[in-house]
Amino acid sequence: MPSTPNPPATLPAAIAVDAHGSLAARVHDELPHPYRTPFARDCARILHARAFRRLAGKTQVFTRLPAGQPSDHFRSRLTHTLEVAQISRTAAQALGLNAELAEALALTHDIGHPPFGHAGEKALDRALRGHGLSFDHNLHALRIVTWFEERYAGFRGLNLTLGVREGIIKHSRDYASASHPELAEYFLNLRPPLEAQLIDLADEIAYLTADLEDGLDSGILTLPQVRDGVAVFRRFHDQALAEYPAAAQRLTANEALKHMLNALVTDLLTQIHARVAERGATTLEDVRYAPERLVALSPPVEAERAGAKEFLYANLYNSPGMRETHAHAEEVVAGLFAAFIADPGQLPEDHRAHIDTQGLARTVADYIAGMTDTYIEQCWIRSGAG
Repeated sequence: MPSTPNPPATLPAAIAVDAHGSLAARVHDELPHPYRTPFARDCARILHARAFRRLAGKTQVFTRLPAGQPSDHFRSRLTHTLEVAQISRTAAQALGLNAELAEALALTHDIGHPPFGHAGEKALDRALRGHGLSFDHNLHALRIVTWFEERYAGFRGLNLTLGVREGIIKHSRDYASASHPELAEYFLNLRPPLEAQLIDLADEIAYLTADLEDGLDSGILTLPQVRDGVAVFRRFHDQALAEYPAAAQRLTANEALKHMLNALVTDLLTQIHARVAERGATTLEDVRYAPERLVALSPPVEAERAGAKEFLYANLYNSPGMRETHAHAEEVVAGLFAAFIADPGQLPEDHRAHIDTQGLARTVADYIAGMTDTYIEQCWIRSGAG
């Protein structure tokens, strides 16, 4: 098996977000905690939020075997989030970045997703576009943590730090200030800190390896199929077979996936350090004014990542069995959205109260986006749409 790589060199200390600097500011002033940093407190607030707990009931890719039986072993949106948080915190620590900020951002990166995974998100966006609106899970996540969560007597929302709120909306994409004037406080014309940039690739690495494992465990993917279609997996699987010739097939596959994940993360750390050095960046301001994001994989590893992702789309996400699941998600989301639009009285009273300020379509979308897979099925049947 590959030898353990040397630890990556840390970045200049001034590049890490200061736990007590301007990005630690909150909308509502609070007294400092005696032994926790502001970002550590944000991690705790997210973990205790209702929206975070609901991720346990939201699909990552699928929850059932092809024959229809449910399984407790496939990833949910919550378990995926925890895996992203582990990778993000480890990577940030290795580079000398603010690991608590990276962890907080990883914990919130999917908190705005609706039920039924990406199929549900597409269906909800399609329904909103019929009303001149759209659904963006990053922007919805910001609304969750700034408004929908109600845990404190002194303010609505979680009162998270500016650094976490900025990273929630900017970790995976950039927003133009001209198109989103309401987001002006989040430095839209500047790059996000490296802690936020990390999350996007940590997410990619986590789900590529996890979805291959779940695909194999479900039987939708076969081992020969994955070996033929994913070069990086085949390379490490050959090494696993050579070292453990008598091991069970499932265990050699796990060995390959483990080393695949480690290789992707190691390349990511090496490339971040190299790109920061090439840019001559020594401070957070240097990162912000860089012409492009500084977090990336090396070209050959990026090609392997893209190839693995293409394989998963062709053979897992859009496989025949999954197309039926996606069609059902579309039917449920679209049907329930239409039912609530036709009869807003079916909405809970606390959501109906937002119609005057948010509009009916956005209010309906907000309610649906917060549902778990099980709850939306129940609402769909009760509404008469199912």
